[in-house]
Amino acid sequence: MKKPQKNTLPYTLIATQLGLAYKDTEEGGLASWIRRGTGSDVLGYATSWMYWAQTVPYLVDVSNSIIVSISWMILGNNTLGKHMSPFMFGLLTFVIILIFILCESAYKNSLDLLSLIGGIAMFAMSVIFVIFVILIIWALMHGGHIATKMEWSSFKPNFSVHYFSTTGLLIFAMSGAELAAPYVTRLKNPRKEFPKSMWMLFAMTVFMTLTETLGLAVLFDAKHIPHDFKMNGAFYAFQLLGEEAGMGKSLMYMYAIVCLLNFMADLAALIDAASRVFASDTSEKYMPSWLRKKNKDGLPVNSYVLTCSITLFLLLLSGTLPEINDIFNWLLNLNGIVSPYKTSVVFLAFLAFRYRHKTFAKDDFVFIRNNKGALAVGWWCFIFTFICATMGFLPQDVTFESPQWTKQLWMNIITVIVLFGTGFLLPWLRKLELKHQAKANS
Repeated sequence: MKKPQKNTLPYTLIATQLGLAYKDTEEGGLASWIRRGTGSDVLGYATSWMYWAQTVPYLVDVSNSIIVSISWMILGNNTLGKHMSPFMFGLLTFVIILIFILCESAYKNSLDLLSLIGGIAMFAMSVIFVIFVILIIWALMHGGHIATKMEWSSFKPNFSVHYFSTTGLLIFAMSGAELAAPYVTRLKNPRKEFPKSMWMLFAMTVFMTLTETLGLAVLFDAKHIPHDFKMNGAFYAFQLLGEEAGMGKSLMYMYAIVCLLNFMADLAALIDAASRVFASDTSEKYMPSWLRKKNKDGLPVNSYVLTCSITLFLLLLSGTLPEINDIFNWLLNLNGIVSPYKTSVVFLAFLAFRYRHKTFAKDDFVFIRNNKGALAVGWWCFIFTFICATMGFLPQDVTFESPQWTKQLWMNIITVIVLFGTGFLLPWLRKLELKHQAKANS
């Protein structure tokens, strides 16, 4: 069992300061932070691409989770792999993403509707979470036993190569605060409301992580976790707890329904947030005009085409794995590589900002007013996050140095090269486009 990372609070407050510092500038979010902090358009573009590229595996992961939620609603158990081939699993994943992209590009109010559904689902998830905690306490008070031995050896971190290879996944689970940055200007009083929102985000993240960890420790032995825990663990938990409380599978079905609605809203929000990166202040200079083309509602429709293409590549690659559980785990673990790299860029943006801004107004929100202290924390967060992201290349759910381990290692390397490396082609295509336009005008 792991505890929240020590850099969770600095990360949230750093994102808060940067979001407010650049609230009156372009809507590029992290890309704008880097571009304005370093004065480099190239770094701004590179960040914009990295931000988009790291979103794609998460889109696939969320789409996978939608299928898993539906399977538990229909089958009521973990036998999805017996009813569906890995190829069909990948095909349905792609179809779900494609449907959502088509809906968002064709219907102006689709995101608003799904956001409303997501808000309802989040409230329902909070209610179910409270029920989960209450039932855990009730079970313990009525003779229920704790699966994990409550001793130091069960909870202390095992600082090994494998431990640090999984830390990137935890950073991925804790990240996302910078996603709110492009929406700061929509608040009535950003200077007061945004910091409060981010503090609430941090408090809820820590509370839910600690409480869920302890709850899972009651239901599962930390030293004997099911092999498909990443895919089905939450459903196992609600099923076990419901049966312990005499509710049968009803609690699990409630959770599956709420999960489905929540994942649908997440998928819509992620597609929208990723598309906004193509509106960054460096896109015109380095991205071909066809990629930045917008429809009447201001959405970069061709960026959706690129999203589908990269998604299809990931699914074809993952389709070479033998089981659905392997596919789910690999795609989820991939987020533990690309997402922490993006998070490390948040810390770089903070360092660039603090190196160039040493004085602040009294009413500014500032994370550590002492500049040397702020830079020390920023460098620590960046180095730690970068190392964890790099360690994430090592496969986690297969035997070390086995054929599957070696295969997944190469899959990780190839995927990251494609995801981040494709961005180097776009400036070249933009140059060709400009040369063609110059010839046509001459």
